Amino acid sequence: MQSRFSALKYKDFRLLWAGQFISLTGSQMQIVALNWQVYILTHSAFALGLIGMMRFLPIIFFSLLAGAFSDRFNRKKLNMAVQLLMGILSLILAIITLKNIATIPMIYLITALSAAAASFDSPSRQALIPSLVEKEDLANAMNLNIILWNLTTVLGPVIAGFAIANLGVGSVYLVNAISFLASIAALLGMSASGAIVGTPTAISLTSIVDGFRFVMGRTMIWSTMILDFFSTLFASATTLIPIFAKDILQVGPQGLGFLYAAPAVGAVVAGLFLTHFHTISHQGKILLISVIFYALGTILFGFSHIYILSLVALFIVGAGDSISSILRNTIRQLTTPDTIRGRMTAVNMIFFMGGPQLGEFEAGMLAAAVGAPISVVLGGVGTLTVIAVLALAIPQLRTYQGNEVFE
Repeated sequence: MQSRFSALKYKDFRLLWAGQFISLTGSQMQIVALNWQVYILTHSAFALGLIGMMRFLPIIFFSLLAGAFSDRFNRKKLNMAVQLLMGILSLILAIITLKNIATIPMIYLITALSAAAASFDSPSRQALIPSLVEKEDLANAMNLNIILWNLTTVLGPVIAGFAIANLGVGSVYLVNAISFLASIAALLGMSASGAIVGTPTAISLTSIVDGFRFVMGRTMIWSTMILDFFSTLFASATTLIPIFAKDILQVGPQGLGFLYAAPAVGAVVAGLFLTHFHTISHQGKILLISVIFYALGTILFGFSHIYILSLVALFIVGAGDSISSILRNTIRQLTTPDTIRGRMTAVNMIFFMGGPQLGEFEAGMLAAAVGAPISVVLGGVGTLTVIAVLALAIPQLRTYQGNEVFE
């Protein structure tokens, strides 16, 4: 148990993990509910695509500033403030929905504000993790973090599907608002101060540029960020799942929940499988192969008109994404000093979060023009093309073993 989940022996990491489990489950419920609400109100793939744009723009505008904040201020206190703000925004969304006064512009505005707040959440939380565990357990912590994310993306959508069908969309938003209290309570219960190890960096344009320079000076960091961005840009089909659930597969809200959960099931299975290995050789090749499976699963989902086959395809998507995410995150955290982790994470957030959100916009626009299935298939083909180009152009990406020392 301890060898496979060694990071859980640290009390502070357990608290962070548990609090995030509850909070992220609520957040995943809200993503499903919001997509469903927008599609029911508009019946438009274009409107669904705009949700991605509403999330993408704040990430671009705020993420680098958020990284500088994470390397300047107490990370625990910063994360608590962000969790409180996101909870308030979810509560507002619940109130206007339950009162039947929610409009598409109001939903978009709250989505954009939530994305702006989330821009400050990820750098502060990710930069906090290395201070909660010993270095030898950091890879395990990263794996458990990925498992956490994907467990919540299993439970959240399934619960949301049944809640939407029986209680309505507003109830999901209310549950999410309450769930943020668990994360705040966990942070309050941690022994770690959240203070930065070393001299905090002043918030300035120079410090932000330093974060970019650090990333660009390390091939394995920037190349994996580019791979992440373009693969999720082309193969982000999740925003179109309501169209598949309602119009193509005709499985309703409950089926919608299981479709959203299927990638996470694949991700959890893959993550648990990786916990059996203390070391992984040929990490570069495994990383590329896992993204290939991600793309192939996306193509299969686009072609499928059979519900079970669609679930299998999304399972493959999630498994491939999980393995690549674990390898990418471990490489970045192990090669980044604590004083610059927030800014490195912020740069990564542009790729990690910006790719999927911009991809949702791209998928929505393309689906409006040529239909959802063709949009998804073309996205998978685009991802395969990106993999081929990067593998040929950056030899270190395919030859990386996992034990190299970075300067």
